[in-house]
Amino acid sequence: MGAFGWPHLLIILAVILLLFGAAKLPALAKSLGQSARVFKGEMKAMKEDDSAAKPKAENVASETPKADTPASSSSTADPSS
Repeated sequence: MGAFGWPHLLIILAVILLLFGAAKLPALAKSLGQSARVFKGEMKAMKEDDSAAKPKAENVASETPKADTPASSSSTADPSS
């Protein structure tokens, strides 16, 4: 199978023009552009949320006691008694 060339693109554009009509193509392109902008904005917001949540999660992890260190509690028995 050969590469996709200019003749193939022209045929595809002609088919799209026949399917949607010349009047609908500008509205279709505008809608596609708006959708791409909304998607890009949402992706940027998600990255900002992730970067804001990451330092918060690191602070919470550093404040929790380690599993290896014994917890000082009154319910633990003193081994020397």
